Amino acid sequence: MDFPVQDGSNTDGHAVTDVNERKTYRFCFQGNGGTLFGIQIVNFLLIIVTLGVYYFWAKTRVRSYTWSQVDFCGDRFAYHGTGKEVLIGWLKAALFLGIPFLALKKIPIITGMSEPVIIAGALASSLLVMIFIPVATVGARRYRLSRTSLRGIRFSFRGKWQEFAKIFFGCLPWMLLTLGFYRPYFEIRCQDFLIEKGYFGNKKFSFYGEGKDLLGSYVIAVLLAVPTLLLSFVWYGYKKKKYIWNHISFESALFQSTITFGGIVGLYLVNGLILICTLGFGAPWAKVRTLRYYLEHLTLEGRVNLMDIVQEARESSAFGEEVGDFFALEFDLG
Repeated sequence: MDFPVQDGSNTDGHAVTDVNERKTYRFCFQGNGGTLFGIQIVNFLLIIVTLGVYYFWAKTRVRSYTWSQVDFCGDRFAYHGTGKEVLIGWLKAALFLGIPFLALKKIPIITGMSEPVIIAGALASSLLVMIFIPVATVGARRYRLSRTSLRGIRFSFRGKWQEFAKIFFGCLPWMLLTLGFYRPYFEIRCQDFLIEKGYFGNKKFSFYGEGKDLLGSYVIAVLLAVPTLLLSFVWYGYKKKKYIWNHISFESALFQSTITFGGIVGLYLVNGLILICTLGFGAPWAKVRTLRYYLEHLTLEGRVNLMDIVQEARESSAFGEEVGDFFALEFDLG
């Protein structure tokens, strides 16, 4: 059983079953800005009417739409998360992290304590957030993958936050000692863990990147940061994103990204103009353009046999994801 593809197919559109044949599996985004805009307008009105409570369902509706518009060789992805799950996750995040954070940060100020105590409270609250980053990163990854499926088969994440914490905190001293130049190694080590622990059914993804491959690009970005007004880091971000995708494999197939720096710059310049000219109302169209560009420049090269992939159920909650949302943390880490 194979994905249908354009190359190597017979006249009735079915994939040729030669197990040794190399295939190109293509992604694309079928959504449009108008539909997404309509969803977000309705979401906005319902959030106002419900005094913010509908936010969690609104978030799920947008994600469900975008997931369902991602096409992989004629099949669509599906998102199975619910607003109730996200709400419960947010409440847990508020209870276990939000309240302690606010207590450490605000109580010394409200009660008029001395300046050293206020500073100590601020530092302690920041440390608390940092400690929870591995929990939130792994939790968000596990939840999102467990609620995503293709052809009825769920994705999953099987890493533990304790494992990621060892990597995350183990890299921080090196970041300090190298004045930040350890960053490519740090980012790649994080990606190695996050990708290697990802599964589609009972088959895992693999990653074979190394931080040293990005070190030269990072050094160049740092050296050119001032003369380019930090735009060199946009170039580094492009190099890193493309490198990561091009070093991921699934079974015997390899992902291949063909994005270009010129394409990225053009994409974001036009998106910026859309946002400015529409006073922000064009955000759905900008998002669709971004998703379409990245997906249309992504392929899977090799051979994937779905006959060997079976469903393996994994339980997960939205707690980790909502820890991140509670503090507006970004968990890409690469």
